[in-house]
Amino acid sequence: MKNFNFQAGTKILFGKNKINELANEVLRHSNRVLITYGQGSVVKSGLLDTIKSKLIEKEIHIEELSGIQPNPRLTSVREGIKICRDKNIGLILAVGGGSIIDASKAIAAGFAYDGDVWDFCTRKATPADALPLGAVLTLSATGSEMNGSAVITNERTQEKLPMGSDLLRPQFSILDPVYTYTVNKWQTAAGTADIMSHLFENYFTPDSGTDLQDGIAEAILKTCIKYGPIAIQEPRNYEARANLMWASSLALNGLTGTGKLIGDWATHTIEHELSAMYDLTHGVGLAILFPYWMKFVLNERNAFKFVRLGKHVFGIEDENPMVAANKTIDAIRDFFVSLGMPSKLSEVDIPDTHFTEMGKKACQFGPIGYFCRLNDAAVTQILEMSK
Repeated sequence: MKNFNFQAGTKILFGKNKINELANEVLRHSNRVLITYGQGSVVKSGLLDTIKSKLIEKEIHIEELSGIQPNPRLTSVREGIKICRDKNIGLILAVGGGSIIDASKAIAAGFAYDGDVWDFCTRKATPADALPLGAVLTLSATGSEMNGSAVITNERTQEKLPMGSDLLRPQFSILDPVYTYTVNKWQTAAGTADIMSHLFENYFTPDSGTDLQDGIAEAILKTCIKYGPIAIQEPRNYEARANLMWASSLALNGLTGTGKLIGDWATHTIEHELSAMYDLTHGVGLAILFPYWMKFVLNERNAFKFVRLGKHVFGIEDENPMVAANKTIDAIRDFFVSLGMPSKLSEVDIPDTHFTEMGKKACQFGPIGYFCRLNDAAVTQILEMSK
């Protein structure tokens, strides 16, 4: 196990009616707030009106940025930065899922930067300061409610790139599972796949001596496997929604990556190429890609990691490590399919036209992945396997 520093700086307010504590949390930072949200669900549900009424009661000034799309666009980020500067905003309140929180993080970083916010994604700059951020979560998936990472899409260049800093961790996040009752079956399944994919990225590393971290990851994976199908079939099942919501946060708040050199993250990088070009739901792309990535990187030297996961999560045992490893990968694929996720890119109407280009763009900063290093030709091959 490697040395590490760990601080999960986000205050979590978890459970029913925690929205009643919102105004006091906001006032710890500012009385001038920009509320960011998406394309209407928080309006239709009445959540936005509830939030606004609670802030107005405490004489908190409100500005709004609506219409933030899945795979959040750079244009929305730039619009938000302008509002924050023009209206002297002191805190951003993201209401929604990971896309809303990611866009809000980029706005927070861009507000304090003299250059173009896209510089953070192209590695020309790193955030040195940021506006404080709070979140009210409505979708269990990305873990953005408890980490400092964001992914932004540049619609002009068709690039989807990450940025990150501990400065971008939300100061607080309200996690009320009731707010996820209206999430449809498709998004619930995609969110479950997203959570599991975050765990895979930090699980499949070349590190040793990390039994505790890997055991935590296995427990969260088992939670997803148990409660994902229940939430799909019983969308108002509080315990299922609650377990998925907390799994989302724990999967990507840094906990399962402690003591490790670095996570793999190749599959996420490949998926970003797909969703940048075709606006694919992120969790859907990950559900398709991950088993193919696993098949591609599996060999006799690293099979033990797949064997452990198969034994502890799926109860798979076989004397032949390669057989057990392949059974594990098949079990992961079968679970995603059981949720209603596609298993091939052709099922979501993505052709093979741009695979070579995607491979090159995925590796524009060099080879990707740390469990197994992948060049552009390897990425293209995984995409070919996935078609």
